[in-house]
Order: sequence, then C-alpha cells, then structure tokens
Amino acid sequence: MDEPGFETWRLRRAHLRAVDGAGAVALALLDVVVAGNMLKDRPGSTPALAASCATALVLAVIVAARRSGPGRALQSAVVVSVVAAAAGVVWDPFLALALTLYLVTVVRPAHRSARALGVCLAAATAAIWIGQIVHPRFGPLPAAGWTAAAWGSLAGSWVIGRQVRGRRCDAARLAAQRAHQIVVDERLRIARELHDVVTHGMGLIAVKAGVANHVAAVRPDEAREALRVIEATSRGALTEMRRLLDVLRRDTGHDGDLTPPGLAGLAELAGLASASGVRVELAVTGDHDLPEGLQLATYRIVQEALTNVVKHAAPTRCRATVRVTSDQVGIEVADDGPHHAPAPAPAPVDSGGHGLVGMRERVAMYGGRFTAGPRPEGGFAVAAVLPYGPVRPPGKDGL
Repeated sequence: MDEPGFETWRLRRAHLRAVDGAGAVALALLDVVVAGNMLKDRPGSTPALAASCATALVLAVIVAARRSGPGRALQSAVVVSVVAAAAGVVWDPFLALALTLYLVTVVRPAHRSARALGVCLAAATAAIWIGQIVHPRFGPLPAAGWTAAAWGSLAGSWVIGRQVRGRRCDAARLAAQRAHQIVVDERLRIARELHDVVTHGMGLIAVKAGVANHVAAVRPDEAREALRVIEATSRGALTEMRRLLDVLRRDTGHDGDLTPPGLAGLAELAGLASASGVRVELAVTGDHDLPEGLQLATYRIVQEALTNVVKHAAPTRCRATVRVTSDQVGIEVADDGPHHAPAPAPAPVDSGGHGLVGMRERVAMYGGRFTAGPRPEGGFAVAAVLPYGPVRPPGKDGL
C-alpha cells in the first residue's frame, strides 16, 4: 500500500463510504439548485438544465465511489468537470474535483499528489476561461473570481489531505515502534531468564562436579551426593530452558510461561546452595501478596546472588533475607567470604558482569535501589529494595 496506515483506513471504509454517499447527495443537490438559478432566465434553458442535472448526478456518483479507486475517480472528475465548466452547465468551484483530489492526497505520496494538484489547477483554469469565451456574459462571477474560488478549493483540499496523511503516517510509525519495542523488551526479558537459568544451574553443576572429581576415590558417598545434586540441578535447568525456547519458537509469551516458583521457591534455592557448600540462613518475613512480576524479580535476584556466592566464595556461610512490607520488598544476601583461603576483591557493581547488571536492571524496572560490593568485615553483600503499591502524589508531607 502507498500509506503505512492504509490498513487502519480500510477498517473504517464502510463508515467512510456512508459519509461519501451523504456528501455526494449534498453536492448533487447544490449543483442542481445553482444550475436552476443560473438558467431560469435563459431562453430555451430546458436542455441546458437537463445537462446540468445529468452532470451533477455523474459527479455525485464519482464522489460516492472515489474510495474504490482514487486515481480513476480523480481522472473521471477532471474530465467531467472540465467539459461541464467549458460548456457552461456547472458553476460550482470544482467541488467534486476537490473532494476526489483530497482522497488522492491522503493515500498517495507527496510527489504524486503534487503532480495531481498541478494538473487539476491547470485543467480548472483552462475550463473556466474557455467557458468565459463561450458564454462571455453568463454567470454572476467573472472569470478571475471563479478561478480564484477554484484554486482555493483545490489547494485547500490538497493541504488538508497532506495534513491528514501526515498524522496517519505518524500514528502508523508510532504503532510500529511500539510493537518493535514490545518485541525487544520481551527478547531482553527472555535473555535475562536464560542467563539466570544457565548461570545458576551451570554454576552449581561446576562446583559439585569439581567436588565429585576430587573425592571420588576416597569418599565415594560424598561423590554420589554431588552427582545427585548435579542431576537434580541439570533437570531443573533443562525444564526452564525448554519453556524459554518454546516461547522463542512461538514468538509470543506470557509471564506465566516464564515465571519460576515465587517466594515459596526460595527455600529450594537455599537447599541447592547448601548442597554446594554454602550454609544458607534464609529468612522471609511478611505475608503480603506480591504481584507476579515482583515475585519473579525477587526470586531471580536471590537466585543470582546465591549463584555468585557458590561460584566465588564456597564453602562459606551466607544469610539471605527477604522482608516484605505493604509498600516494598527488601532483599539482602551477604556471605562471610571463602573459609579456605583469602578471597580476591569481588568485582564492583559497575564492572560489567552480566549477573550484577541483570539484578540492577530488574531493580531499576521498579524504581528501586540496588547496591553490591565487598563488606568491611569480609565477604560480599547484595542489597536491593523494590517498591510497589500506590505512589503517594507529590505535595504531601511537604514534598
């Protein structure tokens, strides 16, 4: 189609056709009334009046059917209007031509509609002056006044058509941008989910595989326990990855397809971390119902923080606290650092690590606060505050 918003226009075509029909009837009545007034004092005016009525009917049909083919309708209107004006049987300022030109301007590119405007202006001017030569004393308006009126109606319809087309194109571009942004946001969300699933699962698997490799010969029971953790972790990771890949294949998705267990699933995360050598003390306080998206963000932040503890500090002790109140969720995951050797300085939050970046993005979605860094007494801490609920309007409490 010539216009990005053309499909939207087609959905309203039935309503617009009804408007065109009403306008065509009004135009035909106007032309007949004007022709009757102009010809009433003219001797032998009956043939001319019949020609005027027939011309008015033809122009009305063209206007009513203009949406079926704007280009063909404009060509027909040019031919009929020019012949009728030159013959002295129509005296309106080329209104039928202006109405068809308007639609061409709306649905055609600017360079094509500008050429159409030039043709219409030239044809109307020629017809007016030819009619003045054929009927030099006929009609209340001199040729110059009629020409000005014709130019005003044609140029005005072109300008209005350009404005309407511009608004429709802007609306179509905005809708396309919104649709593209929705797809981008969904892809980014899925990318974050894939990162969380892979890093959490693979981190635990790598740790336990290393344990099993070192103790397989001397402590087979411990090695078997490590293999059981690897099996359970890999199965869970594969299940979540299948769901994510299914969403990608369908190119659509809902939060329910991607959402892991909410706050109730934090205990399982703590258990998996404990099986990897991190003694997790989990505390969840507050019984307020949280939105599903907020539960997902809380779960993923705790999951990523525990994964980092397992990868960089195990074996160690870790405290994970989630405090739920009526207006915010507070998250804190702090470890004591590795017990077997001095720990290297953990990477700061702005170092570019995907895990910390992902946590910070999730917090930013809720306009919250996020900090991560080494603790003065040793170890590393991640803290986040996710506000939710109604926002207090400005102007209260002296703000």
